[in-house]
Amino acid sequence: MTSNSTPFQTLRDLLRYAVTRFNTEQLFFGHGSANALDEAAYLLLHTLKLPLDKIEPFLDARLLASEIDTALAVIERRATERVPASYITKEAWLGTYNFYVDERVIVPRSFIAELIPERFAPWVQDPDEVTDILELCTGSGCLPIMLADAFDNAQVDAVDISADALAVARINVERYELEDRIQLIQSDLYANVPDKQYDLIITNPPYVNSQSMSRLPKEYLHEPQIALAGGDDGMDLVRKIVAGAGQRLKPNGILMVEIGNERIYAEQAFDELGLTWLTTSAGDDMVFMLTAEQIQDL
Repeated sequence: MTSNSTPFQTLRDLLRYAVTRFNTEQLFFGHGSANALDEAAYLLLHTLKLPLDKIEPFLDARLLASEIDTALAVIERRATERVPASYITKEAWLGTYNFYVDERVIVPRSFIAELIPERFAPWVQDPDEVTDILELCTGSGCLPIMLADAFDNAQVDAVDISADALAVARINVERYELEDRIQLIQSDLYANVPDKQYDLIITNPPYVNSQSMSRLPKEYLHEPQIALAGGDDGMDLVRKIVAGAGQRLKPNGILMVEIGNERIYAEQAFDELGLTWLTTSAGDDMVFMLTAEQIQDL
């Protein structure tokens, strides 16, 4: 399809077409945008190298034929291949942070990220005393970067089993010039982690249960499945993380685990420990916390 055979002239034309195209294909929006309009606006602004937060001044600007062709190709790829937008643009946002991403990592999305700017208040009473943080299943390295920013005195060990994921994380760590604060470690959870104790252990691990994995929208099938699948009840890795955290935490340390929509399974697995559920924009079901005291005897 070329611009010579289409009636498109302006960004407004392309935006209307993209929204209709996305809705017709019944795309799933779970990787940053909430609906077809937001997704279309983001993809078009990024493709045309325009400010992502200012579409109005450009809506009626006439586009070059080459720009229309490029934009249509992006729209078609998103609509027909069901590729997450972040893999097309090679970027993802968490709050005000921008990260490089590609198909070697899942698209960053984390409710823990919402809690970091407040430095986990009131659970962390003195952020300046936090000197050691362990982040498991780091993927693109987004959470360690945000943690290093929030906790000025902390060194962050960021762990992933995937060498490919760590290669992407390295790009982001270098972009934010945090090589001296963040150590990337290839490890199956705690296996290669330094023999030390941490003030905080943070993790957004694979937690999708097997039944949900079989029903994932096509967009999720483009992501590394190892970063999503959590076993029959989604808790396979979470059990190992909780079991090993007690000996890795300082006496006043805290473990925070994101489990998405799996609260029922998390409570079945760990409720006797007395989980504390933290409030995020999605409610009180996405992130639980345990203290070192609660898990010291595991």
